[in-house]
Amino acid sequence: MSSEPPPGSGQQPPDDDPFRKQPPPAEGSGSPYSTPPPYGGSPHGGGDPYGGGPADPLAGMPPLAPSGRRTLARIIDMIMVAVVVWLITWGVGVSEYNVDSDDMQYGKSLAQSALAAVLYIAYDTVMISRSGQTLGKKWLGMRVANLDNGSTPSTQSTLIRSAVLWIPFAFCCACIWTAIAGGWSYFDKPYKQGLHDKAAKTVVVSTT
Repeated sequence: MSSEPPPGSGQQPPDDDPFRKQPPPAEGSGSPYSTPPPYGGSPHGGGDPYGGGPADPLAGMPPLAPSGRRTLARIIDMIMVAVVVWLITWGVGVSEYNVDSDDMQYGKSLAQSALAAVLYIAYDTVMISRSGQTLGKKWLGMRVANLDNGSTPSTQSTLIRSAVLWIPFAFCCACIWTAIAGGWSYFDKPYKQGLHDKAAKTVVVSTT
């Protein structure tokens, strides 16, 4: 199985990436996203939903992180960023508007939502593209990895992943969207991906 990321996935993972998966000796297709052969499937059951061949893209990678631990890590990250959002909005006076005006309240809400989206996306993108871990994931022993080769996701892939998760959260669906996108991993097979993982073609694996 090739260790190179699929075309268009952003920057190439560095050769010294400690998490980059080495090509296994077993036969298989080049990528879990390539054209499937006429037969075969993933040993995780049901074949590869992305059109992969008989080789398992998770071979040689740590086990997938439990969904419950992923949820706890996300809550930790949300609380930390939410505190920063509150401090900034309080510091610049966004939260001090007490005018009984629908327009004023709408402007206040939109400003807070925009700031929250920017900070959540920046936090996830910077942290995960550097090491595959946010603080919550690091403390709970897990990391984000490219499904096809196990390496740390590129900035482009991480930005896609973060945007899918946080833009709906900040502007319209709040915790409902987070529950849907993240909660998808509780039922997804065989890779336990949230909707944001599917968009970026990543998985979350244990580091402990």
